[in-house]
Amino acid sequence: MTANTNQPNPHSFPPRFTWGVATSSYQIEGAAHEDGRSPSIWDTFCATPGKVLNGDNGDVACDHYHRLDSDLDLIASVGVNAYRFSVAWPRVVPEGRGTPNPAGLDFYSRLVDGLLARGITPWLTLYHWDLPQVLQDAGGWPKRDTALALGDYAAVVTDALGDRVKHWITINEPWVAAFMGYGNGVHAPGHTDLAESFAASHHLLLAHGLALQAIRANVPGAKAGITLNLAAAYPATGSPEDQAAAWRQDGFANRWYLDPVFGRGYPQDMVERLGAASPQAQGLVRGSDLETIGAPTDFLGVNMYSRSVVADAPGEGFLDVRQLRVEGSEYTGFDWEVAPQSLTDLMLRLQRDYNPPALYITENGATYPDTVAEDGTVHDEERTRYFQQHLAALGAAITGGAKMAGYFAWSLMDNFEWAEGYDKRFGIVHVDFETQARTLKASGRWYRDFLARAQEGQPA
Repeated sequence: MTANTNQPNPHSFPPRFTWGVATSSYQIEGAAHEDGRSPSIWDTFCATPGKVLNGDNGDVACDHYHRLDSDLDLIASVGVNAYRFSVAWPRVVPEGRGTPNPAGLDFYSRLVDGLLARGITPWLTLYHWDLPQVLQDAGGWPKRDTALALGDYAAVVTDALGDRVKHWITINEPWVAAFMGYGNGVHAPGHTDLAESFAASHHLLLAHGLALQAIRANVPGAKAGITLNLAAAYPATGSPEDQAAAWRQDGFANRWYLDPVFGRGYPQDMVERLGAASPQAQGLVRGSDLETIGAPTDFLGVNMYSRSVVADAPGEGFLDVRQLRVEGSEYTGFDWEVAPQSLTDLMLRLQRDYNPPALYITENGATYPDTVAEDGTVHDEERTRYFQQHLAALGAAITGGAKMAGYFAWSLMDNFEWAEGYDKRFGIVHVDFETQARTLKASGRWYRDFLARAQEGQPA
């Protein structure tokens, strides 16, 4: 695939398009042991030797908890009209269930008020991976009770903030939380059990449905959905074997979540392939679960970074699939292929096959080894080009008929990048983690200027 080198047209996006930046609680907040916050699975994972690069942790991260007002000014300076953030479950309900923590709720109340005062629409994600450790001790996501607990937690947050927050994301990237947390062990809690990972996937989706019920009950006029990390799967060749491999990859990474969310239940080909590891074989799909999971949403959030190019590979994992590196393609610091055309392809496929009421890119960005110049600036031309190419691809998706309603750049600022610690930087704002100084990178200046042109003359 040749890279899309088109420049995006700022006037090719619909009126009232949502333009934002995104973060998550554990990655930026810090204050891990303050004001009643309890440990999350990520605190425990970071404290386990060998799990996180350089032994890094989120104890301080970007110190956002203590720098809220100046960070809100920073967000406003970029010119976005929306900000996606997540609430830390251990900060708001430290025991996982039961009595809310007033100090935790107050922080997010001040965050929401600060956004609204600056004319920025809050987009709240209820769960972005920081499960209270006390719930993991009771079994974590492979246990049904964790989904029920998230439903209770969603009721707490919606009751406290639903008078001001009207845009809600239930779960961020259930594939990552399930498979990387319980399947390959790269993320917290670090388990390596295929059956556990698929049990977790079912309960994360059930939690989505229960959270949706809480949002509908407590927030009149809410716009609510889920965010899935999706990557278009392409066969390495035109052979029937590689085409079948791409369909299996699609089933594992995409359809396993898309189908039930859109009311179709789990894809039967994947249920059969999983055998005893499937939630069905484990007896976990009960009663009205699929109805709860498949309740109508107002939008689908998509986190898109790259694509998959796969070949048939009998004996390689339960999928019999091998991921290939594409000769001649550009790759990011995470070794993810830069493949903007796949964004267009993915959005058009989602519109065609699932017809969501609206589509949002809720994360899109790239990590590169940024260099700070002597004058303190960061000239991240590669990241700037990545945004340009993907926004051009988004424009092409709109032209092709995808009901795109918004785009959130990942990430507002460099942060704790999970198992990679502070080694990988996604931000459009550079963070000096020694001094906590923030510096808008060249990519951030480009995004700011692009948004100014895109929003010229548009109604507020």
